[in-house]
Amino acid sequence: MIYLLLYPLAQYWIGFNVFRYITFRTAYAILTALLLSLYFIPHFIRFCQKNNWLKTPKAYEPQTHNQKVGTPTMGGIPVLISIFITIFLWGNLLNGFIWTLLFTCFLFGLLGFIDDYKKVKQGKGISAKEKLGWQIVFSLLISVILFKLLNLSTKLYVPFFKQFTPDLNYFYYIFLTLVVVGTSNAVNLTDGLDGLAAGSLSIAFGTYVLLSYLAGHIKLATYLQIAYVPGVGEVAVFCGALLGACLGFLWYNAYPGEIFMGDVGSLSLGAALGTIAVMAKQECLLVLVGGLFVLEAISVILQVAYFKLTGGKRIFRMSPLHHHFELKGWAEPKIIIRFWIISIILALTAVSTLKLR
Repeated sequence: MIYLLLYPLAQYWIGFNVFRYITFRTAYAILTALLLSLYFIPHFIRFCQKNNWLKTPKAYEPQTHNQKVGTPTMGGIPVLISIFITIFLWGNLLNGFIWTLLFTCFLFGLLGFIDDYKKVKQGKGISAKEKLGWQIVFSLLISVILFKLLNLSTKLYVPFFKQFTPDLNYFYYIFLTLVVVGTSNAVNLTDGLDGLAAGSLSIAFGTYVLLSYLAGHIKLATYLQIAYVPGVGEVAVFCGALLGACLGFLWYNAYPGEIFMGDVGSLSLGAALGTIAVMAKQECLLVLVGGLFVLEAISVILQVAYFKLTGGKRIFRMSPLHHHFELKGWAEPKIIIRFWIISIILALTAVSTLKLR
C-alpha cells in the first residue's frame, strides 16, 4: 500500500524513489513485522488464557513436556496477522506472487486453526488422513495458480549443474505438491521444543530473502547462472515479513515458552517456505536450507517404518529427532541452540552453492 501510494509521487520529489527498491522495503518489512508481532502476541496470550486456548497433553511427547500443558497455543494467529498487515504496507500488491503467498498462508493457516481449535475444545484434532488430503488439495490449487496464471517455468534447476534443467511439464504439479506438503509437515514435526521451529524458520526465511532477490534480478541471476524469474524479487519483501514475524514470536516462544505456535503457525509457515522455494526456482536447495526440517521428518519416517518391519523395535528413543536427544538427557536449551547452529551451517552451505555451478 505504501509502495503504491508513495512511489508514484517520485515524479514530484525524488525522495519517494526509495520505495521502488526491494532491499529498502524488505528491511522495513522485517522491522514492521517484528514490532507488530511483539505488540500483538502479549494481547493474544491473555486472550488464550481467558478463552482456554491452551496446550493439551500429547501421548507421543516425553513426560517432561507435561509441565508445558496449559501454555497458550495457536500463536501462529498473531504471527500471520503481523505478516498480512506488513505485506499490505510494504508489498507491491500488483505482484501475483505476493497474492499467491498470502493465499497459501491463509489456506494452510485455516486448516491448522481448525485442527488446533478441535484439540483445545474436544481434545482431538483433525485426523492425519483428512489433514493430508486438504494439504494436497491446497497444494494442487497453488500449483495451478503458479503455472497457469503466473506462467512460472516448469523447469527444474539443479545445484552444481549449469545445463541440466529438465522440464517436468505436468509432473511439476506433483513435484510442487510434494515440496509444499512435505515442508509444511516437516516444520510441524519440528515444532516440538520452545523456539526450535521459530528460530529455524527465521534462518530459512532469511536465506530465501537473498535467494528470491537474486532470482528476480536479471543481472545477478545471469552472473550467478541461476534461474531468472521476472517479478519474484518482490518475494524477498514477503520473506522479510516472515522473518520479522518469526523473530517477534521467538521473543515469547524462547525457552521457557510463554506461547506455542500451534498447527495454525507451523503448517502455514512451512507451506509458505515450500512455495517460496518453488517460486524462486530454488526448490532443490530447500533440502539444504530446510535441512533441519528434513532430518526431523526423516527421523519420523524411519522410526515408523522400522517399528513396523521389526515388530516393535525402534531406531530412536523417540521421534522426531529432538525428542531422542531429550530422552538421552540433553537439556532442552542445548538441543535448541545446537539445532539452530546446524540450520545456520546448512543455510550457509546452500548459499555457497550459488557459485559452484
